[in-house]
Amino acid sequence: MATSTMSSTVDGSAAGYRPTATLTFRTELRRQASRRRTQLSLGFMVLLPLVILLAFEFGGGNGGGGDRGQFAALADIAKSGGLNFALFTLLVSASFLLVVVVALFCGDTVASEASWGSLRYLLAAPVPRGRLLGSKLLVSLFYSLCSLILLTGTALLAGTLRYGWHPLRTTVAGDIAPGTAVVRLLGIVGFVAVTLLITAGLAFLLSVSTDAPLGAVGGAVLLQILSGILDQITALGSIRVILPTHYGDAWLGLISNPVQTDDMVKGAIATLAYAAVFFGTAWWHFMRKDVVS
Repeated sequence: MATSTMSSTVDGSAAGYRPTATLTFRTELRRQASRRRTQLSLGFMVLLPLVILLAFEFGGGNGGGGDRGQFAALADIAKSGGLNFALFTLLVSASFLLVVVVALFCGDTVASEASWGSLRYLLAAPVPRGRLLGSKLLVSLFYSLCSLILLTGTALLAGTLRYGWHPLRTTVAGDIAPGTAVVRLLGIVGFVAVTLLITAGLAFLLSVSTDAPLGAVGGAVLLQILSGILDQITALGSIRVILPTHYGDAWLGLISNPVQTDDMVKGAIATLAYAAVFFGTAWWHFMRKDVVS
């Protein structure tokens, strides 16, 4: 009688098969790095500060005075030094551009595999579903963080080379020494990164729920836009505190004197709660989803 030369483990898997060796973080990192959308997104993060710098150089001045809000106030002193220029660049990018980039990385990651028809083959490799989700989520968050760091770092470098290394000027706290200002800028970057987890969570949830990448990305961006519009309606009163974008500008407390962090703490807690719900729901849904049909 012929005997089979193939062996298997107790759970029925082939001998030598290790789930932890499939679709590792490094493998997914290389796969995503080779994609054009990753290269263009990261490249634009470097290009944008240079575009803003050129706009200041060839623009028509400060644009007039008057009471034009915090945005205009920071724009008027953006050329006071590299720190001010980096802060202004982060301000103009955080409310929309970074939202789009994060939504792109987290909303496209699974949905694109489904739209190409390659998702089922990855799972048939076999790659455990939990590992696939974990690798894709970590890589998406990694590239999102890289985008934020590249944007801020390039703006700080370009602004310092052009305008010099001076104390951070503010309209509410006077001048802040460069050393202290760097620490506060890092705190602002960290807070912005935390607030973007809401966009990342919703985009990831939509990504595992549809095979249309644009739908996942657009849905996450639409939430931010809608939340921002509703937050401007003062008639809603205290209801606005539950909106995802309500504490989006709380980082301005780091450039006040004394430093105010109460709203930042509330914003971080609200963001983490939203993100936990979105990521948890995405995980629960994909682990039960029929990928083959």
